[in-house]
Amino acid sequence: MLRTDTRLEWFVSFLGVVDTGSFVAAAEATHRSQPRVSMHVAALEREVGLPLFDRRKRPVELTEAGAVLAVHARAVLRELEAAEAAMAPWRGGARGVVTLGCYPSASAAFVPALLRDLARTSPDVKVVLVERATLELDHALTTGEVDICLRPMSPPPTTPSVVGHPLWQEPLVVLHPPDHPLAELPEPLTVATVATYPLISIGRLDNAQSSEFEVYRLFREHNFELEPVQATNQPQTLVELIRQGLGVGVTNWLAVHIADTEGVRVRRIEGNCGRRVAAYRDMSRPMNPAARSLLQRIVQAPRPPGTQPLRAEGDTPADAR
Repeated sequence: MLRTDTRLEWFVSFLGVVDTGSFVAAAEATHRSQPRVSMHVAALEREVGLPLFDRRKRPVELTEAGAVLAVHARAVLRELEAAEAAMAPWRGGARGVVTLGCYPSASAAFVPALLRDLARTSPDVKVVLVERATLELDHALTTGEVDICLRPMSPPPTTPSVVGHPLWQEPLVVLHPPDHPLAELPEPLTVATVATYPLISIGRLDNAQSSEFEVYRLFREHNFELEPVQATNQPQTLVELIRQGLGVGVTNWLAVHIADTEGVRVRRIEGNCGRRVAAYRDMSRPMNPAARSLLQRIVQAPRPPGTQPLRAEGDTPADAR
C-alpha cells in the first residue's frame, strides 16, 4: 500500500527505468549506481504490493499496474516542481534546469547567442538543448521531454493546449549548381520554372505532414504539387545532395545561412510563403522560473540575420513577463 512516507527518490528511479528501458541506463540518467536504482524500484514494488516491470523482456516493459503508477508518479513529481517554482521568488530569482527543443537551422543560427547571453545574466539557469526535426518537437513538448520548443508555425501544432509566441519570418530560397540552366535566369525565379526540375526539399518523403511545410504551400499557391525526389531535415545534407547533382533545392533562408554553400548558388524565388517561426509551450503544464526566464529571453532576443521580426498583437505573453 502506498503511504504518505513513500520516498520520492523511488519515483525518480522508477521513472528513470521507464524512460530509458533499462536499469543500467536509468542509473546513468539519474546519476545513481545501478544497484541503488534496483533497490529503489524493488522498494517501490514492495510498497505497492505488485510487480511494476516485466524483467524477462529487453528492454524491460511496464506491467499494467506499472503503467498506471507511472502516470501518477509523473504527476507527483510535476507538482513538486510546481511547488519549488512557487518558492523561487522568495530566493532571489530564476534558477534551475529548463529543456529547450529546437529544429536544426534555428538551433545553429539563433540558440548559441541566446545561451551565451543567458549564461552571462542568469548563471543559475541551466538550459538543456534537445534537437529534433520539426514534427518530432510536438511530441517532445506534449510529453514533457522539453519545456519550450522553437519550431516553424506551419504545420501548426495539433494539441489545443500548445500556444506559440511569434518570433521571426524568413524567405524561401532555391539552391542549384553554378552550371545549372537556372543560372541563366534572373531573380526571383518563378515557381513554374523551378518545378520543371527534380526537387529536394525539407521534411521526410514518408511523412504526410511534410506536405504542410512552407515550401509545399508555396508550390500549391502557384498551382503546382511539389513531389520531391529526396527530402531531409539537415541543411548541410540538403546542400550535399545538390552538389552531387541529385536535384534543385528549395528551403528556408536560415538553413542556407548556417550551411557551407560553397559551390552552390543561392537564389530568390517568387511568392510570399516564407517560413514563420515561434516559441511554443504547453499551457497544460506549469512553467518553473527557469523556463519562464528562458521564454522571456527568447521573445526579447535579437532575430537571426536575414530574418524579419514577427509580432502578434500583445506580443509578449503574460507568462513571459
